[in-house]
Amino acid sequence: MSHVHAMSDDQVAGELEKMTAFIEQEAKEKAHEIRVKADEDFAIEKSKLVLQETSSIDSSYEKKFKQAAMSQQITRSMVANKTRIRVLSARQELLDSLFEEARKKLFDVPKDKKKYQGVLKNLILEGAYALNETSLEVKARKADYDIVKKAIDEAQSEYKSKLDKEVTITIDESDPLPEGSAGGVIVVGTGGRIDINNTLEERLKLLEDDALPSIRVTLFGDNKNRRFHD
Repeated sequence: MSHVHAMSDDQVAGELEKMTAFIEQEAKEKAHEIRVKADEDFAIEKSKLVLQETSSIDSSYEKKFKQAAMSQQITRSMVANKTRIRVLSARQELLDSLFEEARKKLFDVPKDKKKYQGVLKNLILEGAYALNETSLEVKARKADYDIVKKAIDEAQSEYKSKLDKEVTITIDESDPLPEGSAGGVIVVGTGGRIDINNTLEERLKLLEDDALPSIRVTLFGDNKNRRFHD
């Protein structure tokens, strides 16, 4: 038969001290685990927040960068277009002034009678070749009638030698060209139904249309943006 011995006060106090120390140690270890877990959770959450904010900042920066780049591109394009328009406008003004100066000088052509007679002959011949008729009329300024008659004689002679056939050309004195015109002739055929305007003003207009591309190249050089050439 076993006997239970009662513990003394010192023994009880010692056991309580051991239990208290054990519980305290358990609490410290648990607190440490909680603190470590909290630190890990904090680090993970902090990393997530930093990543989110970094991504947001990067996205915002990229958006602003694209907007700035687009704005810069639009501004550059607008400046380039305005510059191009100013250049084109200046070029057109130069061309207009060039042809305006040429129009003024047309009135000097008839002053050289010999040269002017040759010009009239060629203008009459061109109309005669184009109309290809046996009888033609020419309209001219009254002041040019005498020199036009000489030009007609030369044109008829050359026409016959080149085509081996006759053409009769007369001056239509009923409808002269205005005295304010620069000169030249209008060649009329088919009984007045068809005419070829070979006045000096009209020839300059044709030159302005036909020769303008080559004049542009001469004055301003080749257009690098032009893909096709005649």
